[in-house]
Amino acid sequence: MINGNTLIELGYSPDEWFKNAIAHINDNQLSGEAMFEYLEQFKPKPVMDLHKEPVGFSVNIKAENEMEEINVDSVIKTMKEVMKTPTVVDGAVMPDACPTGSVGTIPVGGVVATKNAIHPGMHSADICCSVMLTDYGKVDPKLILDAAQSATHFGPGGRDRSDQYRFPADLLKAFEGNSMLNNQQMIQAARKHLGTQGDGNHFLFVGQSKLTGNTMVVTHHGSRAPGAILFKKAMQIAERFRKKLSPETLKQNAWIPFDTHEGEEYWAALQIIREWTKQNHTCIHNKIASSMNIKIENRFWNEHNFVFQEDDVFFHAKGATPISKSFLPEDNHLRLIPLNMAQPILVVDGEPTKTNLGFAPHGAGRNMSRTQHKKSKSHLTIEEVFEEETSGLDVRFYSNEIDISELPSAYKNASAVRNQMDEFGLGNVVDEVLPYGSIMAGDWQKNAPWKKGRRNKNGQG
Repeated sequence: MINGNTLIELGYSPDEWFKNAIAHINDNQLSGEAMFEYLEQFKPKPVMDLHKEPVGFSVNIKAENEMEEINVDSVIKTMKEVMKTPTVVDGAVMPDACPTGSVGTIPVGGVVATKNAIHPGMHSADICCSVMLTDYGKVDPKLILDAAQSATHFGPGGRDRSDQYRFPADLLKAFEGNSMLNNQQMIQAARKHLGTQGDGNHFLFVGQSKLTGNTMVVTHHGSRAPGAILFKKAMQIAERFRKKLSPETLKQNAWIPFDTHEGEEYWAALQIIREWTKQNHTCIHNKIASSMNIKIENRFWNEHNFVFQEDDVFFHAKGATPISKSFLPEDNHLRLIPLNMAQPILVVDGEPTKTNLGFAPHGAGRNMSRTQHKKSKSHLTIEEVFEEETSGLDVRFYSNEIDISELPSAYKNASAVRNQMDEFGLGNVVDEVLPYGSIMAGDWQKNAPWKKGRRNKNGQG
């Protein structure tokens, strides 16, 4: 009979696998060569050093003014640090790229290819942030937008129990069959957040096809609380591996080796979260159709915050639209690239190249932070900015408070992004959804319940 001390004497450091290994060895009465052969799988792998020089990556972006020069320089600086991560084999940045987080964090608009490694920090907490389009045919876009207002839900938290969409039985079974998803907190969050869109730059856009004139809805959001919970768990697992495999790697670039039990479970969990997110979009789109008793003519969708696999290489897209047909299991070659609420949403197709790695931009991107943008508009009232930038559109905020950091001027020039798509071979525009109106969360924090309570306590109206 062996115990933990036996394994320590053999040179192994105490770890989670000790308990199961000890039980297996004792139950099967392994000794000598048989025991050592079994233990071979637990031998610590050699520490992986950072690449001495960054792995080369394609730069599919160029600055067109001084502000953009600062942005592009920051993107390249942070990307070079990312590309020193030991698992990295290739990378690219898109025309909508902008830095987020400390240096060494994958930028928005970044693509990083790694071998046998899934990096949770490279797809971010908003797992499977994505866009879905539904074509409702020749219907008045105002009626669609009105129906959408009742079908969707923006803001923090989820839906009240009486207002929840049905959680499909097969999806529930998938959650219960995965060790990373099968817990009460996760399943309750999945029920509560189904049919919700959150806040920030997430939207529900109504417009009409330039080709057909049909009215279409495009929604933009990710996996909400379920994705955030899974991300937190994955980062903890990745950190344990980082400490053993590559202590020099930045914490945000920690990874889970795919050829481990944890790697396989996480990959499976990501696919389930992808299905949940697709269902999240579908609930809203179907409710619009059923409430108006109209037929759906077409539908397609794609992620832009996810991980895609080809053989043993994993492509991490942080705000990048996959155009390679091998990256999406659905049988549709069309993808969606929104720009801003006053510009058309682009319907594109495309092919992978050596420089695009199978991706296109996911939108127009930003050159400045939300705070900087608000300061740049401080000489105008919020209402004046809103009127100037949304004239002729039916733009609504779910919280009834305008968020000027989501208005068109907060984003890069849409024409410049389209020109760079052409210049760098990042997809072909095959149709445009011309804007009629949209719904966003708005500045929901302005009149948040805790702020109202504080004002009432202080005797303010």
